[in-house]
Amino acid sequence: MARKKEAASEISVEDRLKNLFQLQTILSEIDDIRTLRGELPLEVEDLEDTIEGLKTRIEKIQGEIADCRQKTSELSGNIEIAEQKLSTYRQQLDNVRNNREYDLLNKEIEFQSLEIELCQKRIRESRNMQANKEEALARNQADLEERLQDLDVKKNELDEIIAETKADEEKLREKAKNLESLIEPRLLMGFRRIRKNSRNGLGIVYVQRDACGGCFAKIPPQRQLDVRIRKKIIFCEYCGRILIDPELAGVKPDEPATDEKPKRRRRTKTED
Repeated sequence: MARKKEAASEISVEDRLKNLFQLQTILSEIDDIRTLRGELPLEVEDLEDTIEGLKTRIEKIQGEIADCRQKTSELSGNIEIAEQKLSTYRQQLDNVRNNREYDLLNKEIEFQSLEIELCQKRIRESRNMQANKEEALARNQADLEERLQDLDVKKNELDEIIAETKADEEKLREKAKNLESLIEPRLLMGFRRIRKNSRNGLGIVYVQRDACGGCFAKIPPQRQLDVRIRKKIIFCEYCGRILIDPELAGVKPDEPATDEKPKRRRRTKTED
């Protein structure tokens, strides 16, 4: 590792810039391969998240349905107990010895009757809630089935594209890895940061028509000269991208446009 760092630091500025530009070319090709996949990876990820959410919701609804059933069962049990007590109290009415016992039994009969009515009301509410939950469960299960089918289709499409481009991408990544080993770690880190922050993923651009090839801001003549000399790494003052001259990038420099009109030749007296 130390030898690689030493080797990277011994490389001239011109070679560093060449390596960086070649690295960017390779990384741009990898980006193009990813672009072929389009939004499929994100769509697959979104579908997987949606499916997980639906599964969690279905489990919750199933738990709520089970609670409704348990509540209905408990209320039905309470009704049976109340009916048994009611039957007992009615039988006891035939054997009362005084008005006080009669009044107490009537109060208990009234209380148990109200208890049965209340339990029946709560059972109806619980069953209505259970019916609503079962409808919601059916909707979510249908939605889950549909999403699972969509996920299978999207995954198959993505797998096909990955299979077609996998070999090319692996070769490009290997080339990029070899080039990265020739670049000074500090410079490589800065290059990666610039690429990450730029919209088009370009961290190094060549000067074209006296302007930065990334943000198209005008570059002062002295700075252009520094770029052509290739003695140090030059950054754009506006966008922060690394600048190189077109020749180093393998591009023919644009000829400066001129709007000057051809000068007229004065006529001399002898010509007159």
